[in-house]
Amino acid sequence: MTSLWDSAASASNSRAAFHGRGASLALSELARGSCLGGQLEGLRGRSVLLAMREQLGAAIALLELDGVARRLVLCVPDLGAEARAQVAATAEIEVELGDLDPRPSPAPALERRGGIASEWILLTSGTTGAPKLVVHSLASLGGTLPRQVPRPATVWSTFYDIRRYGGLQIYLRAVLSGVPLVLSDAHESTADFLARAAALGVTHISGTPSHWRRALMSGAAQLLQPEYVRLSGEVADQVLLDQLRSVYPKARIAHAFASTEAGVAFDVNDGLAGFPADFIEHPTNGIQMKVEEGTLRIRSERNASCYLGAAARDLAGGDGYVDTGDLVELVEGRYHFRGRKGGIINVGGLKVYPEEVESVLNADPRVRMSLVRAKRNPITGALVVAEVVLKDPAALDETATERIKSELLAACRQALPAHKVPARLAFVPALELTAAGKLVRPGA
Repeated sequence: MTSLWDSAASASNSRAAFHGRGASLALSELARGSCLGGQLEGLRGRSVLLAMREQLGAAIALLELDGVARRLVLCVPDLGAEARAQVAATAEIEVELGDLDPRPSPAPALERRGGIASEWILLTSGTTGAPKLVVHSLASLGGTLPRQVPRPATVWSTFYDIRRYGGLQIYLRAVLSGVPLVLSDAHESTADFLARAAALGVTHISGTPSHWRRALMSGAAQLLQPEYVRLSGEVADQVLLDQLRSVYPKARIAHAFASTEAGVAFDVNDGLAGFPADFIEHPTNGIQMKVEEGTLRIRSERNASCYLGAAARDLAGGDGYVDTGDLVELVEGRYHFRGRKGGIINVGGLKVYPEEVESVLNADPRVRMSLVRAKRNPITGALVVAEVVLKDPAALDETATERIKSELLAACRQALPAHKVPARLAFVPALELTAAGKLVRPGA
């Protein structure tokens, strides 16, 4: 693959632009100048940490620096000072690049098509302490995306931060297709973001299942009239897929599986949770998958090449497959995700997958989202407890609330073995999400 700049220039049209919360930049403006100005000359062949607070600056810097910098490290803004220092040391950072003025100045003399095969370094999400640094190239990240030809009116958006793998995939889809991209903002409410996305004519939008549950809770989801809705990053259960189908009856609704290390594996477009066994039995697009010891493993050209630092040998096994750590189970010709290998709750030696219990709770039409976790117990080692967000708690009195709690627990007892039924269920006003848009799970 050529540099991102070359690919964008060949695909770009007059509508292509980055739209941030407070500013926008047309790619046609960037073709005539540079937001990096004189800095660009000194960044050739360097290891650069993209340390912008706003996504717009990161979107611009990636476009300008691929093929120029030796290494591009996508630093997420919520990273603590100690972890950031470790990232900088591991990646041998030579330059930290802060916020950019989105107004291009005259292009510098340096040829932006620099011919360097830049490394793209992504940070893993959901870790404590310093994250792992995953090494990709534009080719492993872009994959088949440049071959996608969008309709002229296409406008992409995503709840994700583009410095995370899921958001970066949408960024590349937009740039390599030459269409506008509407960027989210960490300080913007879900309702305000959806209103801004609707005003800018977004037709294609992605996020985690938790992002979409928040969107449905906000009351603003109906502002959009998308052609394509995409979910990734967490288990997409049937209830949520059906809810989105109800809100967006004309949209194509898909859920995708990808990880920072393994890359994108597949999209599911049939409206059903899980994925057909045929995806594993008959691989396509050069992506091979297998299930070993209950976890999904992937081998393809979209795998990352390695980790930086001491963990370099841990990315793939000797056969080249990356263990995603995601547990799957085959049921009647279809694989269903059961959760993360490290997230299993052990109740007296019996396994509980939190997502399995959550799917039962979320199936109740009065529930918007839920979180199941472990509570220590001196006898069984752990008990299952649940926190639930109701759709309309303000309309309920104490009696109604207690009745709903009893009915939810009864539904769990009917659908699940006794050790999986929550020993305690509490209603909460909201559930915390990570910066990657996933539910905050204890120990993750």
